[in-house]
Amino acid sequence: MTLSIPAIGLTVPLSLLGLNLDGTVQVPTDVKSLAGSTSGRHPDKWALLSSWVTSTPTGSGRVLQTEHPLARDMVDVTLTDGVVTQFVVTSVSMYSKTQFPAQAVYGAHGYSALQLVTCGGTFDSQTGHYLSNVVVFTSLVSSAPTTQ
Repeated sequence: MTLSIPAIGLTVPLSLLGLNLDGTVQVPTDVKSLAGSTSGRHPDKWALLSSWVTSTPTGSGRVLQTEHPLARDMVDVTLTDGVVTQFVVTSVSMYSKTQFPAQAVYGAHGYSALQLVTCGGTFDSQTGHYLSNVVVFTSLVSSAPTTQ
């Protein structure tokens, strides 16, 4: 599976993960890919994808952190069965981790959606963590098999 945001030149491998016991999405183990969870076989109900901000300039988290997609940019998810699910970016926001809007990100939206989450903002060298998260909100446009 892959995720592509043509407007910012991002195409990365995608893997689906489960949830932690507290209901949060498991963190991806591969720092160069995106991973997340979905409500079903295809991410056309809701999905949340998260990525690491890595030291490599081409890491998916680094690209999302520094070159945010803009409203109306397209996000394509190509699944292993050849289905391409296309989303349109509705907004991009940065939130302090202490004021992260969990319900807005993890909760139901009443429509099919995809959220992309990565670290952002100021890096705290004391803790080794960024103080904020970048969230890309989208809504479903279409889902169809690729044509060969």
